[in-house]
Amino acid sequence: MKATKSTYISRTVRELKPSGIRRFFDLAAGMEGVISLGVGEPDFVTPWHVREAAIRSIEEGYTSYTPNAGLLELREEITNYVKNRYHVEYSPSEVIVTVGASSAIDTAMRTIIDPGDEVIVVEPCFVSYSPTVTLAGGIPVPVQALKENDFKILPSQIEAAITHKTKAMIICFPNNPTGTLLNRTELEALAEIAKKYDLLVISDEIYAELTYDDSFTSMATLPSMRERTILVNGFSKAFAMTGWRLGYVCAPEEIASAMLKVHQYALMCASTNSQYAGLEALRNGQGEVEKMVKSYRLRRNFIVNSFNEMGLTCHMPGGAFYAFPSIESTGLSSQEFAERLLLEQSVAVVPGDVFGESGEGHIRCSYATSMEELKEAMKRIKRFIDSL
Repeated sequence: MKATKSTYISRTVRELKPSGIRRFFDLAAGMEGVISLGVGEPDFVTPWHVREAAIRSIEEGYTSYTPNAGLLELREEITNYVKNRYHVEYSPSEVIVTVGASSAIDTAMRTIIDPGDEVIVVEPCFVSYSPTVTLAGGIPVPVQALKENDFKILPSQIEAAITHKTKAMIICFPNNPTGTLLNRTELEALAEIAKKYDLLVISDEIYAELTYDDSFTSMATLPSMRERTILVNGFSKAFAMTGWRLGYVCAPEEIASAMLKVHQYALMCASTNSQYAGLEALRNGQGEVEKMVKSYRLRRNFIVNSFNEMGLTCHMPGGAFYAFPSIESTGLSSQEFAERLLLEQSVAVVPGDVFGESGEGHIRCSYATSMEELKEAMKRIKRFIDSL
């Protein structure tokens, strides 16, 4: 019997859904005059002193591989940064420099998951969480944070989803797509669940620097949580370095060394020149971060107020650079709303259902774009709402 092309593809991959975000990016890319509120990246250019550090590394001939775990100098700086900013201590051997935070999450999943293990995924969430669990042989168990709780997950919801197969939970605060931020007390309640049931926590803290009204607490700083937390972070969001593809993971020695084995077989190392740029960002980039945060706060206030004024209820996000307004009053699904808005008013947003079932009835709008474009986008969305 002759094999068909589809038989060469694993069943897991065949059944995997394509990224819902990419579909709308592709649609928008083929149109002129589109204002995109869809892309999750800063509109700032990487600060010059950071770019200059990368250029200097090239000029000085640093074009070879680094150690697989990353430059020792950079890992030492990451430990200093995490200690000073988030008050948790690691040694350089507990740090791995990765190709963005996404690579860190994928490596973590492949390291900890045995076939059939369950991982609780707090939704709405970044679109890759559940697929990386599936691709590692695990079973993602979505738990829905609800809009009536401002998308803050409740400990009772987590506890209700735990079975004898549950190994870990993955969380992201400030959250993508909702911007929700948990305070220390709320995180402590989740930590107690993790300790009670002996769970690992993969804490995606890529938006940690981008908080506005409340201070950020890292899960790893809570009592008895360092030894059961895989802390994921990176340079893309805070330092406007998305294209540099540079992230890192901090974990207890036993977990970090196991992750390094997976990392060694997956890639040689993160880009050498990106690592030198990251070193400069950590050492001298905080002033630029503060300027960006100040600008994002102004844009956040504008876009949230604009949505509420036009009748699209929107909670005030505590961090990241996303607004997540409800479009239920329009009677359209999130997919229908996003498609029609793009085709009729040339504004690209992301339908909320791609982030999980509890995202249905919402759209994600990034306010990491200029105030001028935000104002025009709000005018177009208002026209679209009025036309329904």
